[in-house]
Amino acid sequence: MRGRSLCSGGILLFTLILSACSEPPALATKDPVRPVKSFVVEQSNASSIRTFPARIDAGRKAELAFRVAGKVTNLAVKEGDRVEKGQLVATLDSTDYQIAYNNRKANFDKSEKDFNRARELVDKGHISKMDFDRLEAEFKSAQSALASAQQDLNYTRLAAPFKGIIAKRHIEIFEEVQAKQVILDLQDINQLEVKFDVHESQLRELQPEPEAGDSRRTRIPVEVAFFDHPGKRYPLSFREVSTAADAKTQTFQVTYTMPPANDITILPGMTATVTADLSEFINKSQTHRVPATAIVGDASLDPRAWLIDENDMTVKSRKVKVGRLLGSRIEVLEGLEAGERIVTAGTPFLQENMKVRLLPDREQAEPRPQDLKFQ
Repeated sequence: MRGRSLCSGGILLFTLILSACSEPPALATKDPVRPVKSFVVEQSNASSIRTFPARIDAGRKAELAFRVAGKVTNLAVKEGDRVEKGQLVATLDSTDYQIAYNNRKANFDKSEKDFNRARELVDKGHISKMDFDRLEAEFKSAQSALASAQQDLNYTRLAAPFKGIIAKRHIEIFEEVQAKQVILDLQDINQLEVKFDVHESQLRELQPEPEAGDSRRTRIPVEVAFFDHPGKRYPLSFREVSTAADAKTQTFQVTYTMPPANDITILPGMTATVTADLSEFINKSQTHRVPATAIVGDASLDPRAWLIDENDMTVKSRKVKVGRLLGSRIEVLEGLEAGERIVTAGTPFLQENMKVRLLPDREQAEPRPQDLKFQ
């Protein structure tokens, strides 16, 4: 029995000692110092110049085709030829259409005489009103048939609808073609279109401000340059922007126009580079790019950043205004100054005036875009 008492007393004493060791004195309790990753806000050097790969297209283009079928007997142009508006570019064998026209012309002449004679007779009561109506209907039918035959005969001649250049010839002389089969591609190069694709974030920069209407678009200096002619730039004028994104690339097509250049040859299909100068609309001194993880939302979902006071190593939150998300970075338009240090990781555990310590530089690698988790 005595042995059991000694054993129990030993266990109790050990438990008390262990409990005492696990409860540090109240005087030893200190405020936690939170380790954080940080980033020093840099002076923005974001360029206000935007460049885009572009392609040249014709201001107007048309696929020329005969409206009737037949054999091509004359093909007056070749690829690269310049043509004037109304210039004859191709003809069909018109023999069958001429015969059809002659037959309908003879039928029309006969029905016209019969109708004119009937008009005199019906006034005198020599023919019935029913016979007169029949002759009148035959005359109008012959008149329509003649007009149709004349039109088909005219359609055997193909003329250029506007001044331009023959971009492609799809057939050769003496080929049989069907009605509406494309014969030639005609392009108007007196006013060229410059087209390029932009992402949604870039599109906003080219969009007009609501209160400014279209004036912003027209005030942005936009120029085009060609690879084979370095040093030469040509001004562009805004025309239109697509409101539907491309299903594959999720980009929007923007179209500008340019007048013909007198010193170089520019043709549809060429590639170029478009440059847009947005300096008038970008305030570099207020725009900074910081790691996206540095921006958190407060209770009202307003964006904020945690700033580190390096004198006492405490943190305070500050409301900021953000812009575009650019990969793992985000634009801060207002609220931060160059040289300020902000927290980029550990923000969910921070409180106002909490003390922090900076993690070593080797542990402050910036996260990859796919690793970002916004808080």
